Amino acid sequence: MSSGADIILILVALIFPPAAVAFITGCSCDLMINILLTLLGYLPGHIHAFWLIYKKMKAEERYGGQVRYTGNGEWIPKQGQPIVYQPPPPQYGATQ
Repeated sequence: MSSGADIILILVALIFPPAAVAFITGCSCDLMINILLTLLGYLPGHIHAFWLIYKKMKAEERYGGQVRYTGNGEWIPKQGQPIVYQPPPPQYGATQ
């Protein structure tokens, strides 16, 4: 379910996509990408802004509204730490 803030964010994205992205991500690489996409064509800027809004809404639904933006459309819980995959250490001299 969308909150009132999400609806306002969608309306802002319809009028000027970079403003909506700035509200979501602040001054980040995503904002620069959206400005360039909007300059190249209004539709690509809209698609990018709506994709970020969609990712934000899904993260809020998943984590209960307490999320923090980490970049590249990624969100994590505010209290949690990002999950980092680490491969197992190599086993030297192991025979198969």
